[in-house]
Amino acid sequence: MSFDFVRHRFKFYALSLALIVPGVLSLLLPGGIRPGIDFSSGTIMTVRFEGPVEQTVLREALDDLGHSEAIVQRSDNNSYVIRLRAFEQALTETIETGGRSERQVIVAGLTERFGPVEVLSLDSVSPIVATETVWYSMLAVAAASVGILLYLWWAFRRVPHPVRFGACAVAALVHEALLLLGVFSILGRLFGIEVDSLFISATLTVIGFAVHDTITVFDRIRENFIRHAGEPIEDIINHSLAQTLVRSLSTGMCVILTLVALYLFGGVTIRNFILALLIGIVAGTYGSIFNASMLLYSWEHGELGNFFRRFTGRRGIPARAT
Repeated sequence: MSFDFVRHRFKFYALSLALIVPGVLSLLLPGGIRPGIDFSSGTIMTVRFEGPVEQTVLREALDDLGHSEAIVQRSDNNSYVIRLRAFEQALTETIETGGRSERQVIVAGLTERFGPVEVLSLDSVSPIVATETVWYSMLAVAAASVGILLYLWWAFRRVPHPVRFGACAVAALVHEALLLLGVFSILGRLFGIEVDSLFISATLTVIGFAVHDTITVFDRIRENFIRHAGEPIEDIINHSLAQTLVRSLSTGMCVILTLVALYLFGGVTIRNFILALLIGIVAGTYGSIFNASMLLYSWEHGELGNFFRRFTGRRGIPARAT
């Protein structure tokens, strides 16, 4: 006899709420998330050295110059793109700076350590551009959600209430996105971890992975709806989850182990990106099994309708016994 997932659905809901509520509260409080240079004003500087310079050594040098937030990316053999916080027009005149601009101080410090430095470009990222980046990222997530809803509505058109499959998949998707945002909000408060454009890439990747896993489970539910027409929905869902559980967990674990290796040995530049993927993949694997299908059952069983009626003051319809 297979495990009765449906019977324990409220435990799964409680665990999801316990994980997501602290993060949501952190997001709602002032300073909810720490934006990186991509989402705030900053400076992008491209430099070229005469000789080879290691990326990690260059990052350490910038840290010594007071720019621990610097993001260093290799552009060419001896060229690097450096992202920094917005430069001040001039530093307070001291013995060390001599009233030089912040750009001059950085170039002088790098020249002293690595030899002649050529500044190929120096651009500023205004708050307006950063706001547009956030806005377009939100539109991308919204468009993906609508596309998923419409696709699943069409793909599951041969089973009763096909729109519910799409809506439950989107609800699980929102759960994973909120959990990821909430965890990074808490990490930002505790450890100063910032959110940058790579975080948006990680979020979209997580959404794609989670939806793929959810569709795998829902497709098996759809097949069993047709093969075992007339059976109780809880039996169909339990049987479908038992058939797909090993596959979902195996796929998730393979990805997680790969990401752990990348997090440990992939370098500092992509560490936050890999961390976001790790959190999202774990949440997505859990959500596709224990959230999306359970929400589908609760909707089919009338539990969601009764839940929302309580807020409108209307009398609910007793849910059928499991």
